[in-house]
Amino acid sequence: MCAVASVQEFFDEYTNTFSYVVIDPVTLKCAIIDSVLDYDAASASTYTHHADLIIEYISENNLTVEWILETHVHADHLTASQYLKEKLGGKIAMSKKITIVQKTFSEIYDFEIKKFNALQTFDYLFDDNEVFQIGQLRAYNIPTPGHTPACLSYVIGDAVFVGDTLFMPDYGTARCDFPKGSASELYDSVQKLYELSDETRVYLCHDYLPESRKEYKYLTDIKTQKVSNIHIHEGVTKTEFVRMREKRDASLSMPKLILPAIQINMYAGQFPEPEENGICYLKLPLNYFKKNK
Repeated sequence: MCAVASVQEFFDEYTNTFSYVVIDPVTLKCAIIDSVLDYDAASASTYTHHADLIIEYISENNLTVEWILETHVHADHLTASQYLKEKLGGKIAMSKKITIVQKTFSEIYDFEIKKFNALQTFDYLFDDNEVFQIGQLRAYNIPTPGHTPACLSYVIGDAVFVGDTLFMPDYGTARCDFPKGSASELYDSVQKLYELSDETRVYLCHDYLPESRKEYKYLTDIKTQKVSNIHIHEGVTKTEFVRMREKRDASLSMPKLILPAIQINMYAGQFPEPEENGICYLKLPLNYFKKNK
């Protein structure tokens, strides 16, 4: 029988993002998953309100942070990983396939990829299916590419944290139209998740609150996903899923924070080096992601 992880969720309604503190109740060691750094696009200003809530919770419960985990390079919010590491310690970690994302977007943003290779700011990069510990809790990752090539789902005790791979059953699955995304790979990734036990708790990174529901939700289970997910329930073939996903993705607008978020998140949340005037600057690839209207 799997050990039971204690989980506390934190919600940022502006980006529809759930972050988590996952605790080994025996040792009080913990991991933080998919943190949020508040960002005001109009003023290009960052704030730490949501990260400070996590810090307060960890302090009040006498927890020790071992890991600051990213399920993928997020396109919809900035990560607070560097701020949390500074305040709490822990190792910032994600898939070793981050190098694919870094190379792809370095070309788009005209960044020097050698800088990323020489100054890798993630403290640890996981091999596929690598086993690790959070206190006495056994954990491992399942590579779940499709939304991005570097997506990981983390299985911790009796729970799995799936990032953007799955949403609530009434909302479906992640988009696959970002560079190096693949609807075919996403289908295969979800099938790997469906091999987990039916009782496995499934913690989601986002909930976009469909019109049929009035309350945000972050937790479901594998059996419910397999039976009820509107995009990829039992009986849906890969061909059917890919056709649906690609058609749907063609109609979607870009996430509102993708341009600042990607260049921060692929660098483990570290800001660009200040220029001579002491100010950090982000870049915008003008018209690169333009869709024909």
